[in-house]
Amino acid sequence: MLSLFRSSPGSGRLALATGSDHIDLVRVEHTRDRKPRVVAADSYAYSGDLSATLTQLKKRTPLAKYRCTALLPHGKYQLLQVAPPDVPGEERAEALRWTLKDMVDFPVDNAAIDILDIPSDRSPQVFAAIAAESAVAPMVQAFQAAKVTLDVIDLPELSQRNIAALFETEGRGLATLIFDDDEGLLTFTSGGELYVARHVEISARQLASAQGEKRDQLYERVALDLQRSLDNFDRAYSHIPIARLLVGPVPGADGFFDMLRSNLTLPVEALNLGEVLDLGAVPALLDPLRQAQCMRALGAALRQEAA
Repeated sequence: MLSLFRSSPGSGRLALATGSDHIDLVRVEHTRDRKPRVVAADSYAYSGDLSATLTQLKKRTPLAKYRCTALLPHGKYQLLQVAPPDVPGEERAEALRWTLKDMVDFPVDNAAIDILDIPSDRSPQVFAAIAAESAVAPMVQAFQAAKVTLDVIDLPELSQRNIAALFETEGRGLATLIFDDDEGLLTFTSGGELYVARHVEISARQLASAQGEKRDQLYERVALDLQRSLDNFDRAYSHIPIARLLVGPVPGADGFFDMLRSNLTLPVEALNLGEVLDLGAVPALLDPLRQAQCMRALGAALRQEAA
């Protein structure tokens, strides 16, 4: 079984993320002392059959040339914060398998598991990512059937961490909130590391389509969840001051940013990828709507591996 967020080094990587009705393909080039350059960001219709979609895309795009990073969709995995087992690094994931068996509702025997360290001066903690075989195997099999190289399976939390790292202020923490078709995701990062990830059970479509009192209630729920999360982070990581809250585009959600600014004490700013990425090759991404649609794939494409 392919491990989560593991891959081999090298160039020629393409990130892939599936939405409810579309699939996004993004490539990013990294050059020293320059902004990461987005060289391709395209979206195609997606019916839910990944193997068939990949097979068709091979005919329309140079997909087969690249090693792919694919994001696991919402609801197909869990990211749990636990104490690391006292074993050598290469044995930690397997040792955690039995710790996690009482924390998930699926068999762990053949589940895909990986570990991400959380920096701490106190009791050490790690993120344990776990996905059932029934969630990971179909993705692996779809790539195999289409004869497309699947190099790494990644998570939305790490995609968002990659984006947040570009906006961070040295020595300060950053709260980032991004909504997609399924939910909102709030992350706390500092120094390019992920410290906390919280899911907000409200989607971008809900925020954009709600009207009147229903809209006000949704906005208030988000603001309350944010304030609680900020308070919890401050208690747990008081040595990391949060510089600001960065919020991804939510097209159609009129007044959302104004509401956040009036309810939160820290600065609230709109996330604009044009500030940190070279979008010259893909000017369509200057549109906040396109940024919102491709955000997860863009973050996954920012992934870098040490040579």
